[in-house]
Amino acid sequence: MINPGRLMAMARKEAIQLRRDTRSLILAFLLPVILLIIFGYAISWDVRNIKTAVLDQDQSAQSRELLEAFRSSGYFTFQRQLRSASEIAPLLDGVSVQLVLVIPPDFSSHLNAGQSAELQAIVDGSDANTATIILNYARAIVQTYSLNVQLQGKQVTLPLRAETRVWFNEELVSRNMIVPGLVAMIMMIVSAMLTATTIAREWERGTMEQLAATPVSRVEVILGKMLPYVAIGLIDMVLISLLGMFLFGVPFRGNPALFIVLSFFFLVGALGLGIVFSVLGRSQLLATQVAMLATFLPAVLLSGFMYAITVMPKALQLVTYLVPARYFLVVTRGIFLKGVGVEVLYVQGLLMVLFAAIGLFLAVRVFKKELV
Repeated sequence: MINPGRLMAMARKEAIQLRRDTRSLILAFLLPVILLIIFGYAISWDVRNIKTAVLDQDQSAQSRELLEAFRSSGYFTFQRQLRSASEIAPLLDGVSVQLVLVIPPDFSSHLNAGQSAELQAIVDGSDANTATIILNYARAIVQTYSLNVQLQGKQVTLPLRAETRVWFNEELVSRNMIVPGLVAMIMMIVSAMLTATTIAREWERGTMEQLAATPVSRVEVILGKMLPYVAIGLIDMVLISLLGMFLFGVPFRGNPALFIVLSFFFLVGALGLGIVFSVLGRSQLLATQVAMLATFLPAVLLSGFMYAITVMPKALQLVTYLVPARYFLVVTRGIFLKGVGVEVLYVQGLLMVLFAAIGLFLAVRVFKKELV
């Protein structure tokens, strides 16, 4: 049976210790903001200002029109006008350009004759993802140019016309997807690191003997120590969410109350894991390092934040089911971008409750008041 008086006394004791510990306060309030700003500005999957060199061997009106289509797209920045093919290799070797467009001398004559003309696009493939995006941009521009040439001076009705519409991220800005993912990743890491010092601090300061002599039960100790950090975690969650909205322009279309409730259960689970690391480590430094390692790598690599889970090997896809950040990532992106509710997120909500129960159970299970 939990005694509310003893529970609140334990929570007040932890809050006082936390207030006197400057490093923990910095970790609690400053670290999430720093991580959001650094990762928010550093991580981007948008490819713009592609450094481009041009070897125009045709020098015709048609070739200039094609190059103007590349320039006016807003993705390509022309750096060099080349005179010969021998200049291409040094530019790509030195990473001076990412793309070289080569227009052959018979480009306009083939077009004027109604024949297919060729355009060579040489891409630096050392970064495969960026190279793929650049080639997709180039193909789209060339297809549009080809269609304009085909229709020029002719009354042609196309048999099929595609009308596209993008939902939830209309401008296809990668930051709108990255920032909600950062909220999940940062809170997983910071929450576990916050409580990773709680029990270890008692051992290092020699106060575990006093704690063991009190009538406070194991459950009251764990819950009492966790309560201040739950409040801090919710404050951090709201803070970095607001920063994501106002600093990076990420929309928030969902229900704030639902977001807070699901965040609460996620935080409880993560804080519980931090206490487990603290109990097992008995050293603030060791427990913090273990918490960082055990949360950072799975949250970044196996949650779907950086890499799509569907392209991972089957064995790793099975491992991702054990990563809580995977499910909370669905919650943050769903509430931020799509504005979905319980009718869509009920599975993730149940998993958040399960995660909180597992975190609490493990924390209580591994903690022993007996001095051994």
